[in-house]
Amino acid sequence: MEQDLVDIIDDMKASVDRAHEALKKELAKIRTGRANPAILEGIRVEYYGTQTPLNQCASVMVPEPRLIVVKPWDRSVIKDIEKAILSSDIGLTPSSDGEVVRIPIPPLTEERRRDLVKVARKQAEEHKVSIRNSRRDANEMIKDLQKDGAAPEDECRQATKKVQDLTDQGTGRVDEIVSAKESEILED
Repeated sequence: MEQDLVDIIDDMKASVDRAHEALKKELAKIRTGRANPAILEGIRVEYYGTQTPLNQCASVMVPEPRLIVVKPWDRSVIKDIEKAILSSDIGLTPSSDGEVVRIPIPPLTEERRRDLVKVARKQAEEHKVSIRNSRRDANEMIKDLQKDGAAPEDECRQATKKVQDLTDQGTGRVDEIVSAKESEILED
């Protein structure tokens, strides 16, 4: 197969892998009934005049399944950490004792679980669209190579089939990832 076609297929594989990693990161932020430090990713704290990611100004631990403990490196930012967690949209209420911030994870209601499953499915669909867009771009590049005479027709047909196979595998993997997250959300 022509080197250009191999490059297109390699780019497609990389794009599918990036979509899977991005989906896993997004799904990690969705709260389940269990404590998970990834819930706090994206929370920024006012730390010496700058908006700093929480994990860069405190250590985040999960000592038990329904509790997250945040231990700031400088106790003077405890109030700012509490304020940042409260103002985020994760729906958790922190409490502090002057040393650490404790964030209890309440059990999810059935309705909230269904809402979170919908959010997970929406994320999955967005990443499937991303994979399909990569397929479209790859197919256009293959057609351009064929039109310019840079690659033989039969090799272009093989490359197009390979791109479709990668797309099918990629969207199938997205379904597996979101299905695992759904079962995690729905279990007590």
